[in-house]
Amino acid sequence: MAARNVEIIPAKPKFIRQGLTEQPKLKVAAYCRVSTSEDEQLSSFEAQVDYYTRYIQEKENWEFVEVYCDEGISATSTKKRDGFKRMIADALDGKIDLIITKSVSRFARNTVDTLTTVRQLKEKGVEVYFEKENIYTLDSKGELLITIMSSLAQEESRSISENVTWGQRKRFADGKVSLPYGQFLGCMKGEDGLPKIVESEAKTVRLIYRLFLEGKTPSGIAKHLTQRGIPTPAGKSKWQVSTVESILINEKYKGDAAAKDLHGRFPHQKEKG
Repeated sequence: MAARNVEIIPAKPKFIRQGLTEQPKLKVAAYCRVSTSEDEQLSSFEAQVDYYTRYIQEKENWEFVEVYCDEGISATSTKKRDGFKRMIADALDGKIDLIITKSVSRFARNTVDTLTTVRQLKEKGVEVYFEKENIYTLDSKGELLITIMSSLAQEESRSISENVTWGQRKRFADGKVSLPYGQFLGCMKGEDGLPKIVESEAKTVRLIYRLFLEGKTPSGIAKHLTQRGIPTPAGKSKWQVSTVESILINEKYKGDAAAKDLHGRFPHQKEKG
């Protein structure tokens, strides 16, 4: 009998959790996000980036890919998170084997987004590890745990949103008006917490309304302000049409939501009947 030719196919190396792998190295990335741009949150953001960079690079058999970040973005939906979307695209392209993130709530607070993304990654063999919950998505129990945790996170987000909405309604009922003082032309927050007129800026607001009443379009007003070298609310030299329009329709300037310290300060405002 003729001898058979036997071809030996070596087993592919398997990834072992806790960062230990055979060759090739596991390509690892991290995702971090903070939901506001407050100073203390930004400090937390920087700390997360530093932590994950060190954590991944210290693993001998891990290959550091990148720490993907979104700064000042809410997790309620993934639609506006550019860093998140870029990370998922890279993972689906085979550039990432494992994604590490702090918790399910940092990844997404929307159950549908979480599960859809996890399943997309799972089809490509990409695993996500949620540190706080100690969940690996390629575990048999992973998807069940994610569904539970993500649902809880989504409920928490809804509750927070309702509390914020209630707080705003209470302020309105008390006759208090919130102002984004950072870029609100013509006003600053006074020592008593009430709006205080900044006369140099208020002149620009009056000019915008006067030009509009004289028949100039928002585009014409923007051009006029730019030519005169008047700075925008953000301190820029060039006025955009949208900036002029936002001032013209702003209820604070129009008097629809006039605080007692503001009402009557701008000559275009009229008493409400």
